[in-house]
Amino acid sequence: MATTSRSTVHGRLRWYMISYVFAGLVINYLDRASLGVALPFMGETFHLSKTEEGMILAAFFWSYDFFQLAAGWFVDRYGPRRTFTFAAVWWSLFTSLTALATSFASLFGVRLLLGVGESPAATTSAKVVGRWFPKHERALATGIWDSGSRVGGVIALPIVTTLIAWLGWRWTFAIIGVAGLLWAFGWWRAYRDPQEHPKITQEELDYLREGGARGFEGDEEEDGIRWRDLFRYRTIWAMMLGFFCLNMVVYFFLTFFPTYLVEERHFSLLTLGIFGALPGLVAIGGEWLGGWLADRRISAGDSVTKVRKTFIAGGFLVSTVIGIAVWVPEAWMALALLSVAYAGSTFAAANIWSLPADVAPADRHVASIGGIQNFASNFAGIISPIMIGVLVDRTSSFTVPLMVISAVALLGAFTYAVILKRVEPLGLPSTEHT
Repeated sequence: MATTSRSTVHGRLRWYMISYVFAGLVINYLDRASLGVALPFMGETFHLSKTEEGMILAAFFWSYDFFQLAAGWFVDRYGPRRTFTFAAVWWSLFTSLTALATSFASLFGVRLLLGVGESPAATTSAKVVGRWFPKHERALATGIWDSGSRVGGVIALPIVTTLIAWLGWRWTFAIIGVAGLLWAFGWWRAYRDPQEHPKITQEELDYLREGGARGFEGDEEEDGIRWRDLFRYRTIWAMMLGFFCLNMVVYFFLTFFPTYLVEERHFSLLTLGIFGALPGLVAIGGEWLGGWLADRRISAGDSVTKVRKTFIAGGFLVSTVIGIAVWVPEAWMALALLSVAYAGSTFAAANIWSLPADVAPADRHVASIGGIQNFASNFAGIISPIMIGVLVDRTSSFTVPLMVISAVALLGAFTYAVILKRVEPLGLPSTEHT
C-alpha cells in the first residue's frame, strides 16, 4: 500500500509533524549557509584571505560539533518540544547578531555561538521521526526533514544575494534571524509526543505502536546499556566514520560552493543566484527518492539491514563524481556533475539518519546515538573548510580539494558496505562489538 493510502487510512498528524520539522530545518540551514553565500561580497569590510574565510566557516562547526554529544543527551532527557524551541531561539538571535560584526574576531565569535544553538536540531528531528513514524515509513520521513537542510541551502542563494543587493549584508542577517524566532513560537504551540497530542486519533496511535514507533510501552524498560557503553559497539563506530565521510561531501556545498562558482567558474551575482541553486534542488529530489524507495523495499519484505547498507553505499558511490567536476571545460558540465554528486550524498543521507531509531536499544538512546554520529560527522565541518581554503591558497585551484573529497566519499561507501554489519537494536546476541 502506498504511503498516501496509509496516511488516509491511519491518520495524517504524523505528516503534519514532520512538515513542521522540515520547516525548522529549512530555517536552520538558511541561517547556517547564509555566511557562505555572503562572504564573497563582504570583502570590502573584512579583507579576509581564503584561509581566514575557511577558519570563520569552520568556527561554526567547532562549537556545533563539540556540543553534539551533550545535545543528544539533552534531547533524550527533555524531549523534542522544549529542546527545539530553546535551540531555535538561540540560533536565531546569533544569526541576527552577525549583522553587528566588525572584525575577524567578532565574526568568528558569533559563528561559534551560532553553532551552539544549532547543535540539537538534527538529533531532535531524528527523535521526532522515531516517536512519530513506524519502521516502514521512517526513511521517507527522515528524507523529508533532512531535505529541509538542502532547501535552506538552496533558498539561501537567491534570498541572501537578493537581500544583499537590496539592503546590504548587515540587514540580511538581521532579517533572516527573525524567521527562526517565529518558527520557535509555532513549534512550542504545535508539538506534542503522540501519546500526549490532543488531535491524534486512536487509529493513528495504534498504527504507530504496531509499526514499531519508539517511545511506547515497553520501549523504556531498563536495558542495562549506559550512554558510555554505546561506544563499545562496532555499529556505532561505523556510523561515526561513515557519516564523517558523507559530510566531507555535503559541507563543500554549504561553505565554499558559492565561492567556487564565482572565482573558478566566473559566475556573476545574478548568475549565482539563479543557477547556483540547481545542485541543491537536485539533491532534494535525491533525498526524497532515497527515502521513498527504501520504505517501499522494507514494506515489500526486504530486511532493514539490506536496504540501509545498499542505499547508503550506492549513494556514496554516485557522490564520487564530485572529483570529476573540476576537470570538465564548461561551467554547465561542472554544475551538472556537482548536482549528481550532491544528490548521491542526500540519497544516502535519508537512510543514514534513519539508523539511530533503527539501532537504538530503547527510545531513550535514539537522540544520544544521533548526537554521537553527528559529533563524528561534523569533524568534516571543522576539517573541510580549512582544508579547502588552505589548498586553494596554495594551488590557486579547487582541483586538489575536490579530488580529496571524492576519495573520502569512496571510503564512506566501503564503511557502510563492509564495516557496518547488521542494522538492528544494539544489545541483541548477534550484535558485534568493537
